[in-house]
Amino acid sequence: MLDNLSQRLSRVVKTLRGHARLTEDNIQEALREVRLALLEADVALPVVKDFIAGVKEKAVGQEVISSLTPGQALVGVVHKELTALMGGAHQGLDLAAQPPAVILMAGLQGAGKTTTTGKLGKLLRERMKKKVLAVSTDVYRPAAIAQLQTVAGQAGIEFFPSDVAQKPLDIAKAALDYARRHYFDVLLVDTAGRLAIDEIMMAEIKDLHAGIKPIETLFVVDAMLGQDAVNTARAFNEALPLTGVVLTKLDGDARGGAALSVRQVTGKPLKFAGVGEKLSGLEEFHPERMASRILGMGDILGLVEEARRGVDEEKAKAFAQKLKSGKGFDLNDFKEQIGQMRKMGGMSALMDKLPAQFAQAAGQLQGGMEEKTVGRIEGIINSMTPAERSKPELLKASRKRRIAAGAGVSVQEVNRLLNQFEQTQKMMKQFSKGGMQKMMRSMKGMLPGLR
Repeated sequence: MLDNLSQRLSRVVKTLRGHARLTEDNIQEALREVRLALLEADVALPVVKDFIAGVKEKAVGQEVISSLTPGQALVGVVHKELTALMGGAHQGLDLAAQPPAVILMAGLQGAGKTTTTGKLGKLLRERMKKKVLAVSTDVYRPAAIAQLQTVAGQAGIEFFPSDVAQKPLDIAKAALDYARRHYFDVLLVDTAGRLAIDEIMMAEIKDLHAGIKPIETLFVVDAMLGQDAVNTARAFNEALPLTGVVLTKLDGDARGGAALSVRQVTGKPLKFAGVGEKLSGLEEFHPERMASRILGMGDILGLVEEARRGVDEEKAKAFAQKLKSGKGFDLNDFKEQIGQMRKMGGMSALMDKLPAQFAQAAGQLQGGMEEKTVGRIEGIINSMTPAERSKPELLKASRKRRIAAGAGVSVQEVNRLLNQFEQTQKMMKQFSKGGMQKMMRSMKGMLPGLR
């Protein structure tokens, strides 16, 4: 997501050298790169113009302090403006209503409303400890109701049954009555989508909104729509009193301009971002963190939060103590870390939150760390003896052949695993020698508030 934008903006740092002050002349080329990057990312033209004007106004005349390069100083300004463009501060869900708090999910067909409803239900249940009920009012799309029932079951939330013969408003009112009588905290109402905006669709969702009076009306939009996402958002915003936006498929191959345009066009906060197919793939949208990721600074706070949710603290402490004591990193630890990484969304999700220079190093490991190969890696390690896991240097040709036969893989795959292990071992040595502190020092002055 936004890879091209990140690459272009990283060049900005290199275009300015040796200047004590940012002037209109010396930032001209850098701003041109920023403009091109935003346009290529499919950001709406009016948004680009306002953004560049804002950056220019705040950057020109700014003194470059000794600890920063001029490029870094400009990136600091761009970071602040990107954060402001996406809404400034994170705005979460407003559930301050007499239960059940009703959340209406709106958007076009194919935007991912039903999956997002399940993801949101799972998030509310697990992180906010809410009792959640979901209902589908989509009586048009084949199997839409059955799909939500399946997704709700996977998310661990309750499902209110409905039928294609019923009217959407009648379904929603019956679900609301059931939720009140059974003391649910939240009712999620999944609505019908269309392939394009039409009057019938808008009239129906307006009636739904008036009938159940949701405290949150979330517009679910596919980030891969680009400019169309902005036009769709504008149409829904004019028809409904939206309270927030959910951007789906931010991990796709989209140019990602919707993330920077929708907030500006609708005036509504981006509340969540959908990443991946798994029901755990819904992140709270933090404008400042997203700006850092776009500029290649990573999202360390997001990474820490993911780690807290997915990592066993006791095991993590024991592992840190082992590294500190100099006992080294063995294949048992490697297997354990892969398992923890899987809980945090896999290597690709981890890399997306790392600063650019560390993500590049971690990228060398990515090929063998995706979900489909994790089971195979664990199988290979499980085929080793305890001594071999503790001392990988014992693994000569005959042992490798035995392990490959036991795991049902080729010797080449065993060798590939050992190469990945050696690369990870080197990274762990770096961190144990203060690599993390070096990383934080290298980011000092670029990330706002970092000291």
